[in-house]
Amino acid sequence: MARLTVLEPEAMYPDTSLEQEVFGPEVEILHGGAPHTESLDMLPDEVCARVDGLLIFRHWLKPHHIARFPRLKAVVRMGVGYDRLDRAACAARGIKVCNVPDYGTMEVADHAIALTLALRRGIALHHDLQRADPPAAWRYVDSPLIRRLEVQGFGIVGLGRIGTAVALRAKALGFKVRFFDPHLPNGVDRALGIGRARTLEELLAGADVLSIHVPDTRTTRGLIGAAQLALLPKGAVVINTARGTSLDIEALEAALRSGQLAGAGLDVIPVEPPVEPVPNLLAAYRRREPWLTGRLIVTPHSAFHTPEAWADIRRKSAETMRDVLLHGHSHNEIPPHSD
Repeated sequence: MARLTVLEPEAMYPDTSLEQEVFGPEVEILHGGAPHTESLDMLPDEVCARVDGLLIFRHWLKPHHIARFPRLKAVVRMGVGYDRLDRAACAARGIKVCNVPDYGTMEVADHAIALTLALRRGIALHHDLQRADPPAAWRYVDSPLIRRLEVQGFGIVGLGRIGTAVALRAKALGFKVRFFDPHLPNGVDRALGIGRARTLEELLAGADVLSIHVPDTRTTRGLIGAAQLALLPKGAVVINTARGTSLDIEALEAALRSGQLAGAGLDVIPVEPPVEPVPNLLAAYRRREPWLTGRLIVTPHSAFHTPEAWADIRRKSAETMRDVLLHGHSHNEIPPHSD
């Protein structure tokens, strides 16, 4: 069997020792050539001609890129989302596309809960008020944000790995947890000891906290818009640590301004990184407009980030690529039209 070649173009890690350990001597590893700030277009033709497996983190993989890799057999997205990969073009060439769905489950779940508590316990609110000039009086502030956890419904849209981890954390804190996910079989709710909503509308009506955990697909884009936000109980909080495309950010701004929503925590926005003109809500947040004091927390798609998660990305990506290229397995394979 001819030696296989795997390319990790971004040089995300300082060396390839771990990957070589995972792959063994049967695989040659190429490292670098297209930093994340660039594109795969900058790779030399002679490098592309040798590649059997491609590890992708930040790059887009479009049909003209795929055409440059005549030997390509497998692409592994070093993360959960796969919207940057043209899966149809890969399928036309018989190229398997896989992802790494379990590298940051704990981190993202923790982040969703942290955003929830920072808002619902008034931590962000009092923090903002106490560092104001002049600072607010040394006392608590009454706000629609602040409520006892056990009286609140916690609604989860999408009960995959991360959604499940969030459900267990929210349940442990005393929230009344329910989820909506039409793709799961009966009995999941009973196994976890949480409630299930049969429709999205049913979930929204009882969600004092709404936490979104869906991928970016044709069916999830714009899933939560003005009509859906209006169904939430007045004073609800919305958390999104999944993909920014699932939540209409203009509708979110309107719901916050009207008081329909008490607050929101966002780790994702529709276009990342944000480009000018940025969404009105983000612009108001950056200007520290008084109406948003303590009501909005934005983090830069960092929910997954820990040293441990980065180590998982590295090892699990290499293991997935090894299993596909060397053993013919289909672990974590993404069908060309799974959405």
